Amino acid sequence: MAKKHNVTIDFIKFIQIEGITAKEFRQSKVHILDYSAVIFTSRNAVDHFFHLAKELRIDIPDDMKYFCISEATAFYLQKYIQYRKRKIFYSKQNFVDLLEIIKKHKEEKYLLPCSDVHKQEITKLLQESNIQYTKAVIYKTLASDLKDINIDKYDLLVFFSPSGVKSLIKNFPDFKQGERLIGAFGPTTTKAVRDAGLTLNINAPTKTAPSMTMAIEEFLEKNNKKK
Repeated sequence: MAKKHNVTIDFIKFIQIEGITAKEFRQSKVHILDYSAVIFTSRNAVDHFFHLAKELRIDIPDDMKYFCISEATAFYLQKYIQYRKRKIFYSKQNFVDLLEIIKKHKEEKYLLPCSDVHKQEITKLLQESNIQYTKAVIYKTLASDLKDINIDKYDLLVFFSPSGVKSLIKNFPDFKQGERLIGAFGPTTTKAVRDAGLTLNINAPTKTAPSMTMAIEEFLEKNNKKK
């Protein structure tokens, strides 16, 4: 896209992930070994779950079942367990599909490791399906320090999570959008942009642009034609 439209693209992390300590986790009164299955919605959840288990000196039993949001997340488990010897289930990058698999194993007691900032619709769907689960916050999403970034040099800012929008406001409290364009991926990010009083110019996914890259290309092509 950069070559095709002669644009410069910078990838900057507006947020950072920080795992909670064993002491913080104990305060939640959640005991990992009370559960027979774990739901993983990201690689971050996998990393922090196993790091926390190590810090707590917990040996995860071989018969623990893992339900993953995608095949990539499932394969990522190989970093911590012997993949072929475990009971692992996964969907096609869609929690609704994963929920259908989970429903076939309703007898399990599920643990949902997540961030302090997570998709509420996931817990809502689990509750509506009468799945026995417990949410466990095992890592935090924090605003990165962006003081060395010249935000005014960018014509377009693209966000993929509400946390990114919050980080923008925290780092640049006097930020004025002006003629700058704003892009957002997903309904919760879109809402966060509007709640911050910003004008949304590019959004995804849509019927014609399932990815943010495609949405930006559509926008560039449309505006280049106007010129």
